[in-house]
Amino acid sequence: MKIAVTGLNNVDNPGPGVPVIRGIKEEGRFDAEIIGLIYDALEPGAYMKEVSDRNYLIPYPSSGLDNLFERLAYIHQVEKIDVLIPTLDAELYGFAKLSSKLESIGIKTFLPTKEQLDLRAKDKLFKFCTDNDIKVPENILAASIQDLYSISSKFSYPVVVKGIFYDAYIANNLDDAVSAFHKINLKWGLPIIIQEFIQGDEFNVAALGDGTGKTVGAVGMRKLFITDKGKGWAGISIDDPVLISLSEKIIEKLNWKSGAELEFIKEKERNEYYLVEINPRFPAWVYLAVASGQNLPAALVDLALGNNVEKFSSYEVGKIFIRYSWDLITDINKFEQITVNGVLNNG
Repeated sequence: MKIAVTGLNNVDNPGPGVPVIRGIKEEGRFDAEIIGLIYDALEPGAYMKEVSDRNYLIPYPSSGLDNLFERLAYIHQVEKIDVLIPTLDAELYGFAKLSSKLESIGIKTFLPTKEQLDLRAKDKLFKFCTDNDIKVPENILAASIQDLYSISSKFSYPVVVKGIFYDAYIANNLDDAVSAFHKINLKWGLPIIIQEFIQGDEFNVAALGDGTGKTVGAVGMRKLFITDKGKGWAGISIDDPVLISLSEKIIEKLNWKSGAELEFIKEKERNEYYLVEINPRFPAWVYLAVASGQNLPAALVDLALGNNVEKFSSYEVGKIFIRYSWDLITDINKFEQITVNGVLNNG
């Protein structure tokens, strides 16, 4: 079997590709070679021999879906890919649109539909939550600087300024909000989400939905250390039936098909969970779920292959993950391979 995975950008804001691959490799039932699909020649995961067997450069979906499909079809002709797992937010719309074409040439995926992606999008999340009686921070959509002047009439500072795909900044005043608006607009475009700031602790759930409303697995985590980019650099698996039940409700309402990360803040005064984001893929900390007893990446492979998958009934509490940096040394000829030929063989 050959399984292709994206998101090998294992940097300070890591992609989920490497932990997804670790989970698949540790399952033991899959005699699989891993094909890394990378967008940049310096994605660290491509150079990790224990992670991927071969790696191919692919074009960003924004360069055109025809270009992306042609490249994937060529790689498939060489490798005969069985399952493809995209793991990055920004690429999922493109891969969702291509899923039927990929299936027609023999590449299986297990992806949300465009409609499901739209329902949980950051600019639509407030409506989804209010329609389904789920607590969510108030927000406004800003399409211009002028829209920022309405913040003070609706919220008290601080507020959270978010991009449509990535990036979030806490703004303590209008000047901060304007600065964050420009940064995010330059990188990710419009609209910009201005979200009510909820004071409390951050909790995340890694989950897998089977596309019929059922949750195959869900593992709760509380962040122990957060970087200046808001990323969890350490976390612990927790036992909270309320959090898991709420996550299962969200998966059911979306009929979610694929992996997901649900981000919550537990408001301190009322001790209630507010849903702040639904990321449409496994989180970069998904290996904590594997180590806690729910191998969600392997279960996704089974679902893509059409295999029967039983729901995980429990997981170990008190497992901690801590990220760390490690200088990976390689040779210039490896870099030349990927930049000149578009392929890197780790064999």
